[in-house]
Amino acid sequence: MSANINMDMNDDEFLHIVRSERSIEGFDDDVDKGVNLRPQRLSDFIGQEKVRENLDVFIKAAKERNEPLDHLFLIGPPGLGKTTLAQISARELGADFKITSAPALEKPKDLVGILSTITEGTVFFIDEIHRLKHTIEEMLYIAMEDYELDWIIGQGASARTVRIPIPRFTLVGATTKAGSVASPLRSRFGIIQRFEYYSKEELARVIKRSAGLLDIKVEEEAAFLMGQCSRGTPRVANRVLRRMRDYAAVMHTDTITVGVVKAGLNRLEIDALGLEHIDREILSTIINNFAGGPVGAETLAISIGESQDTLEDYYEPYLIQCGLLQRTPRGRIVTEKAYEHLGLANKKGTTEQNSLF
Repeated sequence: MSANINMDMNDDEFLHIVRSERSIEGFDDDVDKGVNLRPQRLSDFIGQEKVRENLDVFIKAAKERNEPLDHLFLIGPPGLGKTTLAQISARELGADFKITSAPALEKPKDLVGILSTITEGTVFFIDEIHRLKHTIEEMLYIAMEDYELDWIIGQGASARTVRIPIPRFTLVGATTKAGSVASPLRSRFGIIQRFEYYSKEELARVIKRSAGLLDIKVEEEAAFLMGQCSRGTPRVANRVLRRMRDYAAVMHTDTITVGVVKAGLNRLEIDALGLEHIDREILSTIINNFAGGPVGAETLAISIGESQDTLEDYYEPYLIQCGLLQRTPRGRIVTEKAYEHLGLANKKGTTEQNSLF
């Protein structure tokens, strides 16, 4: 991504390499056969009403003042539209859009290579910003506040600092772990918005919109059923829609009906709550191997053969939202509702389980 920068090079050599860095352009990864399912405007964005309405006000105000949008911090689980909303913000502002992820920024020169090539008002999106390295964070502080980059050239007594002015830009940081973002970095964001899981009705609307773009016929009730099984996440809803399209094609029908959805979900082992096989395995493991809990996250992750990060970031939030799992200081505990959903008897009785709430 970046050219090699020798710490002992002179100022002119360094600036030449910086200015010749290739920019990282935004891209859409939610594409099916050339059809981009991502909304292109705020008016097309479904759900997250408060976030969308607030952002609409902030964008209009920034455009009236002819200023870049204030730095924007987006918090929420994966798949809810943080990247999409960042792209929409750039489009609504009429600005360039550059995108990267924190793990891709391995050295300060990687950040310099991007920020030295931006134009006035560019929206620069960093995904999983909580994973930024400390040295890059420190450089980002100055860029966000003063719109300048500090770079130290040379070593020891001959070291000198080169301060590079950059155009005013909007940094959009997205994270699934807001608590892991350093306080100095978080405090530099002027706009902080939190994403919530989607309702079944909102997901049904997402599915109907995507089906229209993909030229797929979907029954109203079938769309609602798919939305109900999509874990409150548009990304999952679009994935389920594509798989139901496949089942409909094999069953020689041009419309996704309730029957097609039920048959498809049964084959994919997705139940009425949207739980997949691994979700049910998590609950049954706690019940059968650990008497319903408590059990630590590390022990549970080893038991089901998943990483602890995957367990905590992807599976647990939805199980907790559904009221099937609890996080306590002693560990994870399944609820009475989990026993009922799995059709298992609670050998511990309801008294102890209820006392944990």
